[in-house]
Amino acid sequence: MNLLVIGGGGREHAVVKALKKNGTVEKIWCLPGNGGIAQDAECVPIKATDLEGIAAFAKEHRPDFAVVTPDDPLCMGLVDRLEALGVPCFGPRKDAAVLEGSKVFSKQLMEKYGIPTAQARVFSDPQEALSYLKTCDYPTVIKADGLALGKGALIVGSFSEAEEAVENMMVKKIFGESGARVLVEEFLSGPEVSVLSFTDGETVVPMVSSMDHKRAKDGDEGLNTGGMGTVAPNPYYTPEIADVCMNTIFLPTVRAMKQEGRTFRGCLYFGLMLTPKGPKVIEYNCRFGDPETQVVLPLLESDLLTVMQACRDGSLRADMVRFSAGAACCVVVASEGYPQKYETGFEISLPETQPWEEIYVAGAKRSEGKLVTAGGRVLGAVATADGLKEAVGRAYALAERVRFQNAYMRKDIGQRALSALK
Repeated sequence: MNLLVIGGGGREHAVVKALKKNGTVEKIWCLPGNGGIAQDAECVPIKATDLEGIAAFAKEHRPDFAVVTPDDPLCMGLVDRLEALGVPCFGPRKDAAVLEGSKVFSKQLMEKYGIPTAQARVFSDPQEALSYLKTCDYPTVIKADGLALGKGALIVGSFSEAEEAVENMMVKKIFGESGARVLVEEFLSGPEVSVLSFTDGETVVPMVSSMDHKRAKDGDEGLNTGGMGTVAPNPYYTPEIADVCMNTIFLPTVRAMKQEGRTFRGCLYFGLMLTPKGPKVIEYNCRFGDPETQVVLPLLESDLLTVMQACRDGSLRADMVRFSAGAACCVVVASEGYPQKYETGFEISLPETQPWEEIYVAGAKRSEGKLVTAGGRVLGAVATADGLKEAVGRAYALAERVRFQNAYMRKDIGQRALSALK
């Protein structure tokens, strides 16, 4: 089989490596890919948002199956375009990807179908939003309605911070039209859990849970990032909580989408808060999370391509999906200064890896035959082990063997999870 993977980050590198394990796979094209993915697939410099370019490539090369992973092309309708050309796809169609593409839609869906989530109000007028914010308890949460590169949700601690957030989103439009509408949402507290799941629109099969580390600095200080590291499984996500989530959140969401005529097939990501009143949904994503994918897929014992095909064909069964009982840790090695200003173009030296180690490259390119830094999050150093403590130790041992100028990493990935285990 010849496969097409859309995207160019560490998540896509993890997906490509997992798909390669299927013995029927002869070729993988990755659009646009990156300098690290080029070791495992043929990278083609077509942007993930260039739907015309991707469609033309698919017409010419006729892939047997396509995997669309980033949010933008999913919400733009790339799966619809490829399926219309006769290319079967893993990923939701445009009418289902709206679950991530519009926070207003997802909030209204949850309210309509009684899916537990934070209370919220929607505003399209900045003055009305500010009038309401004067009456709120703080901290509170302000979210841009549309996609905002993972930066569209702000926890504000005072009315003055809220004013600034509304000004930036709704007036200055730093997120473009994504901030034309905002949600003002109650602040929830408790451990956060990420649960990716496979679904064919009827059956939901959760993957192993994970814990992301969003802040740039140790101790969860500093600015929000795309993710500085992850561990799996998440110790707060017990079998009892998993049962509650399946019955009150996972199945009700998939059934609600089908009821709305928006059947969701692909990877549905549940961002959860385990509040004192039970699990609640913070957000949905319509695709694999990054860097959660980098710890979840190394623990997958089943064949990824077979599972993806079952999601697309409507034949998914729980017994198709098996995960190891072990643990995984991903330490992101970034460029110093990320997520603000940072320099790139430094040569990367990658170490030899052991069977329990993986390096998933994100922000790097090939230049004069060398792999050089080309982004903020450069790569993820990933390790698996029987237990979480050993996985964390192994991941850091791998990360320390990566070499490039101005490399930076958090030193406390996994510590919160290890404390919870105690």
